[in-house]
Amino acid sequence: MSTHTPPRPARSGLALLVIAAAQLLMVMDGTIVTVGLPVIGTGLGIPEADLDWVLTSYALAFGGLLLAGGRAGDLFGRRTLFRAGLVVFLAASLLGGVAGNGTVLIVARVLQGVGAAIVAPAALSLLADTFPAGPQRNKALGVYGAMGGLGSVAGLLLGGALTEYLGWRWIMFVNIPIALLVLAGTFALKPGTRERGGIDLPGAAAVTLGLGSLVYAINRAGSHGVGDGLTLTFGAATVALLVVFALIQRTARSPMLPAGVLADRGRLGANLVMLFMGAGQLATFYFLTLYMQTIEQFSPMITGLAYLPFAVGIGIGSGLIGPRLQARASTRTVLATGMAVAAAAMGWFSLLTPDQNPLLVLLPAQLAGGIGLGIGFVAATIGGVQGVAPRDSGIASGLVNTSQQIGGALGLAVLAGIAVSATTGQPPGTPLPDALTSGYTAGMLGAGGFYLAAILTAVLLLRPRPANRDSELTPETLGSTPG
Repeated sequence: MSTHTPPRPARSGLALLVIAAAQLLMVMDGTIVTVGLPVIGTGLGIPEADLDWVLTSYALAFGGLLLAGGRAGDLFGRRTLFRAGLVVFLAASLLGGVAGNGTVLIVARVLQGVGAAIVAPAALSLLADTFPAGPQRNKALGVYGAMGGLGSVAGLLLGGALTEYLGWRWIMFVNIPIALLVLAGTFALKPGTRERGGIDLPGAAAVTLGLGSLVYAINRAGSHGVGDGLTLTFGAATVALLVVFALIQRTARSPMLPAGVLADRGRLGANLVMLFMGAGQLATFYFLTLYMQTIEQFSPMITGLAYLPFAVGIGIGSGLIGPRLQARASTRTVLATGMAVAAAAMGWFSLLTPDQNPLLVLLPAQLAGGIGLGIGFVAATIGGVQGVAPRDSGIASGLVNTSQQIGGALGLAVLAGIAVSATTGQPPGTPLPDALTSGYTAGMLGAGGFYLAAILTAVLLLRPRPANRDSELTPETLGSTPG
């Protein structure tokens, strides 16, 4: 029977700070450019139709390579890969900050995603190596899960302030001192264990290119129609690449996604819920930013500050309500509750109109949405890594983040198309602010549809286990090893 040497309080506290700061940084960069997109587009000459690639390029690289990053941590040592990923992320941030055109910026965002894909799964596995199973690990997981939700909103707040007062390039440069501080604190982390095997690079390449083709096909269909030649070409490439990925997983000696990881119905359900949450969340931030800057004429700084209710809501949901619910109810119940609150918030956002008092819809709906997502992030994080075999712990933790990032990229592509259709479908003579707002609210109702799908997924796939079984995480659950 494995044992786990309790860490010294001071050292474990610093380790949690380092891990949480890294997770916050990786997730934050998924949204930190959002508020500054209009300024970035003007400064680098990026057409408005291509601006969303500044967001999706990071999400695709992050999500598409997370599983390979998790496996690399298992093979070469989690602390070693954690440090290497931070160095890649730091260098990519410097490249993005000095970018002279849109192509260089998007390449830098891809490289940031590569670094994040190495750091994030190593961070979650190192957390398991540091904290013993039970309440101590659950509390640490609550902090980690909160960073997954809070990081997105922190990116919006910080991005707005930096864009307005220092310029958009500081959205990239700000990562450098933070990454250096996290690197300096890695001495507090355990080296972590190493497993035998290989890395499925062909599988990682196939799934990342396949998902990138899918996002491009969806975007192209929204602007040029489903029958467009390039839309059909990339659609066919998507199918071919994903079929190749499936074949690789069946024949590879060390598949990127071992069958056993998703063999458990509960883990599969938790990851699907995380995918739906990511799909709704990133698109919601995108539409709200456009509404605030295009319709309400908010400055980047005011736009960032207007997201404070979302940040407060996620803090309440993930730090207060979520852990208490997790201790008393099944993961299925907690996830369904959080998603119901988030879906209701999307319905509230549908009431937005031009020149509306922010106190009526914009701000309170954000608070409600943040609470719902905060509850969901904690439960989905726990459910996604529960009961996995130690040899696959890096893969399982990577898959949790993969689901969120890939969901964000795909959700933004789908809902942006819905928003465009709703805007162009308005009756002739409709004022432009009204038409645009109708598109944004249609997109957010679509996000609510994703959250309803998450509820259905939780009810169908997650079992109504007793609360103590849902909340108790053993050493085997997250792959921790004797200290």
